[in-house]
Amino acid sequence: MRNSSSVLRSGLTVAVAALPLALASAAVAGPGISVSTTGSTVSVTTSACTQINGSWGTASLLTSSQGSFAQGRQVTLSGTVTSQSAAWSNVSPGTYTVIVICSDGTTAGTQSVVVSTAPSPTRSVTPSPSPSRGVMGGMGGSSTDYGTVTLVAGGTLVGAGLLGTAWYLRRRNKPHRL
Repeated sequence: MRNSSSVLRSGLTVAVAALPLALASAAVAGPGISVSTTGSTVSVTTSACTQINGSWGTASLLTSSQGSFAQGRQVTLSGTVTSQSAAWSNVSPGTYTVIVICSDGTTAGTQSVVVSTAPSPTRSVTPSPSPSRGVMGGMGGSSTDYGTVTLVAGGTLVGAGLLGTAWYLRRRNKPHRL
C-alpha cells in the first residue's frame, strides 16, 4: 500500500510539471504568424485573419525602442482566405518585433526576428565548357588515374619486354656452332 501512494504522488507531480508544457504547446498550435527574413526584407504570413470590408488587417514592425503597435512601420495585409502576408524592405540590421492585428481587432500573433547584416558579395567562378574533341590536357595526356596494381603490372610487362629483347639480341650476336 505504501508503494502505491508514492507512485500516485510521483504521477501527480509529473502531471503538474507537464501541465505548463501542454498549455504552451496548445498556444503554439494555434494559427499564429510566421516571420522570415531574406537579406534586408522581413515578411510575415498568417492564416488567422478574416476579411472585413475588403481589409485583412495590418502588420507592424517595431524596433526594440518602440513600445506600441502604432509606433512601428505598418503594412496592410494582402492575400487570400487561406493565407495573408505583408513585407517590409530595406530593414536595417537589428532585433525587431512583428505584430499582426486582424481587421476584426484580434491579434493574430507576435514574434521577434533578427535581421543580420547582408553578407558581402562573393565571386563565383564558373568553369568553361570543355571542348568536344581534342587532347585531354594534364599529366601526359592521360585522362584517368590508374591504381597501384595497374602501374606495377605495367612496369613488370615493360621490364619483361626489355629482358626479352636483351636476351634475343645477345643470342643473335653469338656464332652458331653445328
